[in-house]
Amino acid sequence: MLENGRKVFKEGLLEKRSDGLLQLWKKKHCVLTEDGVLLLPPKQHDHPQHHQPHQGKVKELHFANMKTVDCVERKGKYVYFTVVMTEGKEIDFRCPQDEGWNAEITLQMVQYKNRQAILAVKSTRQKQQLLVVQMPGQKTLRSSPNVA
Repeated sequence: MLENGRKVFKEGLLEKRSDGLLQLWKKKHCVLTEDGVLLLPPKQHDHPQHHQPHQGKVKELHFANMKTVDCVERKGKYVYFTVVMTEGKEIDFRCPQDEGWNAEITLQMVQYKNRQAILAVKSTRQKQQLLVVQMPGQKTLRSSPNVA
């Protein structure tokens, strides 16, 4: 569990391709939560259980901004996959094939989107019920004949 109460589903090292000209693979300590993926500097990996406030650049890939996780290929000991964000940005990752990061991220993203859809339906139903409760007098007005 993180300090903000979010549940951790998976934690470990992933390699992310840099955006620069050389596109080097950089190790990132990743924490998969119910809301997204936290990307931390790899030196934080020494004591992951403590979850102290992180020094350095922390980036969060939130599921609300994630479109898909595409498995690009399995080559050698690695599986390569791309996280596609809603604004079109693509972020490339790789990890050992047996770690299954791409599948875990996909599963948690789908569950997040399902929770959001259920909340949206519940919210819409509550609004509809409030409208019916707040306007009971309106029904009698509508049922009365129009007077010109």
